[in-house]
Amino acid sequence: MKLSARNVLEGTIKSVDHGAVNSEVVLELADGVQIVSIITKHSAEDLKLQPGSKAYAVIKASNVMIAVD
Repeated sequence: MKLSARNVLEGTIKSVDHGAVNSEVVLELADGVQIVSIITKHSAEDLKLQPGSKAYAVIKASNVMIAVD
């Protein structure tokens, strides 16, 4: 698999919570470091996402904002 996105993070799926239309996927990148993605339920089922499986978070964004108080 080759992608133009520069931010590809490998991890292990911790959980997949299916809703009526969308699914919440929690990907653990390192011990205690998680990223959450909301994707369509159809995509989650098509990718056969299961806890314990390896997956990648692919981030393609022109802007990433940082804020502090």
